[in-house]
Amino acid sequence: MRLVWQLVAVAAVAFVGGQGVMAADGKPWLTLAIGIATAVLSVFVYRWVVRLTERRAVTELAWKGAGTSTVLGTLIGIGLFASVIVNIYFLEFYEVNGLGSVMGAVGLFGFMAAAAVTEEVMYRGVLFRIVEERIGTWIALVLTGVLFGLVHMLNPNATLWGAIAIVIGAGGMLPAAYVATRSLWLPIGLHFGWNLAASAIFSTEVSGNGTPQGLLDTTMSGPLLITGGGFGPEASLYSVVFCVITTAVLMWIAYRRGYVVPFRRADRAAATTKLPQ
Repeated sequence: MRLVWQLVAVAAVAFVGGQGVMAADGKPWLTLAIGIATAVLSVFVYRWVVRLTERRAVTELAWKGAGTSTVLGTLIGIGLFASVIVNIYFLEFYEVNGLGSVMGAVGLFGFMAAAAVTEEVMYRGVLFRIVEERIGTWIALVLTGVLFGLVHMLNPNATLWGAIAIVIGAGGMLPAAYVATRSLWLPIGLHFGWNLAASAIFSTEVSGNGTPQGLLDTTMSGPLLITGGGFGPEASLYSVVFCVITTAVLMWIAYRRGYVVPFRRADRAAATTKLPQ
């Protein structure tokens, strides 16, 4: 029942915040304010509901080191997506025509902040964490990754290949960031940095959502496997490869730190594995 209560609490914040962002469409500063408020509120609601249902300190969202980990994750996310764009650019499938919309970027900052925090809290903080306790790290990573990809099929311009790319890429990388640190701050920053770069900086489509223009006025066209088509560069093979490499590095760090919970002994291992307190 703790999984249910935690999901309901955080999902309620995400729903109300999402409705607020949609209602503020065309008002970038209001979108920014609502997005940041939704992100902050989701953190406090998660901390509250976990303490209520599990009677423990919420170490995965501890305040100590939160800023450093979030900034680090954001920089990594921006760097990863920039690497994808650079490769597509050199193949001449991505073109910068000039400056885009500064106000559009402002609104996207708030929208992506809300999306990154609420999704990480729900998918990694609640779903992955609790499922991992029962069946171990690797199977939990696969199952929640598949679910994360399937949910993206609900987006307006979603494609099957786009959902598969999400499963392989972000569906592995984001939980791996949590496992490697046993903190949600790094995956929150990583998710936010990736989405911010895709939308507010490089003005590309994000997960087939019909993303508004960001700082740059750009055009992208070319093979589906290179550009991602209508789903956006997240469905590019470059994204998949870079995310898989990042996942491997993070899981290697997690293994070295003793943070990987083995299968079939997950309940006992979760209690005995030396995780940060």
